[in-house]
Amino acid sequence: MTPTKESVLAALSKVQEPELHQDLVTLNMIRNLEIAGDKVSFTVMLTTPACPLRARIEKEVREAVMTVDGVKTIDLKMDSDVPNDGRMRGLVSMPIRNAIAIGSGKGGVGKSTVSVNIAVALAQSGARVGLMDADICGPNTPTMLGVEKLPPPNGQKLIPAEAYGIKMISMGLLVKPGQPLIWRGPMLNSAIRQFLGDVEWGELDYLIIDLPPGTGDAALSLAQALPLSGAVVVTLPQLVSLEDASRGLNMFKQLEVPILGVVENMSYLDLPDGTRMDLFGTGGGEELARATNTTFLGKIPIDQNVRIGGDTGKPIVSSFPESAVAKSIQDIAQKIAAKASVAAMSANNALPINIVE
Repeated sequence: MTPTKESVLAALSKVQEPELHQDLVTLNMIRNLEIAGDKVSFTVMLTTPACPLRARIEKEVREAVMTVDGVKTIDLKMDSDVPNDGRMRGLVSMPIRNAIAIGSGKGGVGKSTVSVNIAVALAQSGARVGLMDADICGPNTPTMLGVEKLPPPNGQKLIPAEAYGIKMISMGLLVKPGQPLIWRGPMLNSAIRQFLGDVEWGELDYLIIDLPPGTGDAALSLAQALPLSGAVVVTLPQLVSLEDASRGLNMFKQLEVPILGVVENMSYLDLPDGTRMDLFGTGGGEELARATNTTFLGKIPIDQNVRIGGDTGKPIVSSFPESAVAKSIQDIAQKIAAKASVAAMSANNALPINIVE
């Protein structure tokens, strides 16, 4: 017998999206369904190209459709459409579907390195990604990406630099090398607003924002100027770093920014003899996530190639994609994308309407 669209959709309605806990048909993730004899063709539209469960979904979809009477061949395409979190961002002319801040309570934890590599990892998956270096007084993402200058402006709009598939803006590209940036709060607020309103970002799936360390003016200005989809907190395993990271995490909570999770950087060092050295302690990031009822996104080990890549403008997810560090960052980037999609799909962004009689 010849399969029908109804029978195929009925089979697919039994396949659950693991993160959203609803079936693919209800979520409108099945597109372009066509049947020609015993051949079924369709597209599964994922919520992010960096979906960590892509292989599992594809496997379950194929198994479900092959149970339909008459189906012999499946032409399956896996695509993605990143959902918009629904937040109004009036300063930008084109849609930024998700704005994700990466912060820490203190400096020296590798937050900028994590930000750069997560942005590149998301771009490698096929997402449209921007990176805003909001560390106005200590901009170093240009060095980490090997970028020396911005393209010529388009009228009154700045054109972001591009490297490794991402768009990037940083104060480091707008001042002379080595020039000190001794700015008070209002100047920081103005610079951040200009990075949003005066830059031609285009349409982005993800804008990754590298915050300065601490809980000062820049983070507050950003949260006020740009509604954030969520925040990621970077910490080291050691106690002092955890105390500061918890302050950063609680800052986001006070600003009503959803916490996407905690990343533990420089977690351990693998030695040539196969043993592991915990230079900064162990388990701190997991404990912080547990104590604050937050997701632990993963550990990033120590590797000298991270430092070399940062100094030479070659992010490790690009220069050493098979390394343990790169694999860890890629996994964390997928988890961040998945959590952002769940938050966007679950958000209730309806404006309240009060009717006065």
